[in-house]
Amino acid sequence: MDWEKAYAFILTLTAVDYAVIVVNLLLIAFARPLLKRYTAENVPEATFTFRVNLLRGLNLVILLVYSYEDFYKPVAENSGGVKFLGTILIFYLCYLSNFLSQHYIQKLYGKARVINDKTIYIETYQTRLLSILAAIFITIIGIISIVKQLGFDSLLEAGGVLGFIGVMLALTQGAWAPDIISGLIFLNSTQFEEGDIVEIDNGIIGRVYKTKLFHTEILNLTNNHRIMIRNSKLRDNVIHNLSKFASPKGLRECLSFNIGYDVAIKDVKHLLSTAYQRAIDQKIPLEGQHDPDIKLLETGDHAVTWGILFYVKSVDKIVPIRRDFREIILATSIEMDISLATPLTHVFKGELMGNNGQVTGDG
Repeated sequence: MDWEKAYAFILTLTAVDYAVIVVNLLLIAFARPLLKRYTAENVPEATFTFRVNLLRGLNLVILLVYSYEDFYKPVAENSGGVKFLGTILIFYLCYLSNFLSQHYIQKLYGKARVINDKTIYIETYQTRLLSILAAIFITIIGIISIVKQLGFDSLLEAGGVLGFIGVMLALTQGAWAPDIISGLIFLNSTQFEEGDIVEIDNGIIGRVYKTKLFHTEILNLTNNHRIMIRNSKLRDNVIHNLSKFASPKGLRECLSFNIGYDVAIKDVKHLLSTAYQRAIDQKIPLEGQHDPDIKLLETGDHAVTWGILFYVKSVDKIVPIRRDFREIILATSIEMDISLATPLTHVFKGELMGNNGQVTGDG
């Protein structure tokens, strides 16, 4: 490198040049703590790292393009490097403006909630709607600025670019619009919120982790992994919000069992009440101050369906509660010699069966 030329270049730098260089270098160095300050606690580490690398990458590109234009080819306003640098700066400012606007909207209009001993601000209908409007406004300003930066000065040229973008959005609205609308409906109805325990009609029980723009993330409590469901698809399901129970006693649960007609009613009630007391003694988190209800649910052809109804407030532990309580009931039934298997009451006599296993005769 020609050091004399570099020294001469440094002498030509203005206060604006120094400001651009210093600011970008500081943003590269302190990208992580700065983003940590304005990022929610429940953002995954991979997403946070991507944001840090994106911020540093944009600042590095700005520095490289800026240095190239000033050091190697000083000058023309309409040069390709200047246009490229201007476009990168617009992208950068749009991203930064959108990030900060989302943060402050979440802080001002979000709902504070304690999840796993941490206070986080969950999204509401107001925050989602304001975030979308802010993002649309910033995007429109950014597109117009980029169009002007690229030299599409005439109204016809600029209109053509914006029209093309509008046509693309119109053609693809079937893929994204239903999910956005469904997400807004969820937030407006407060059917469920981040941190709630829900049960979907396909059998999934999980904690709502995040209701995003196009999908909802749920932590499956059975398998301990996250699942992603499109908002429009999730809206087609029956969703049971276990966290929002109507009674101050807690969530009313019911475990049902098929027991034969030959077992006396008092024996069934003794079995289930004994198992319930054992569950309380083994520290299963049931609401033990409330007596269980043991009810006859259905009289079937082969057996009687009995149910034990009890209350639970620790809904985040509903999966192990159901599993452990069933195990205690099974162990108690074996001890009392009461079968929980549905008895077979329809028996075909051997003489009614032919040698090939087919029913013979008039029967």
